[in-house]
Amino acid sequence: METLKQEAIRVISKLPDTANIDDIMYELYVIDKVKKGREAAERGDTISIEELKREMQAW
Repeated sequence: METLKQEAIRVISKLPDTANIDDIMYELYVIDKVKKGREAAERGDTISIEELKREMQAW
């Protein structure tokens, strides 16, 4: 299993040489959100599609 550091290095190394700090931070942000989402799903901390639709209508 890939460590967080290894995953970050892998993702950053795929960015073009012209990538700026915002590009790097965005990629790290996405890694963090996906990791937290997977952990929440494993805990069963999810909502139904119906609940999601209700939430979206409130936007």
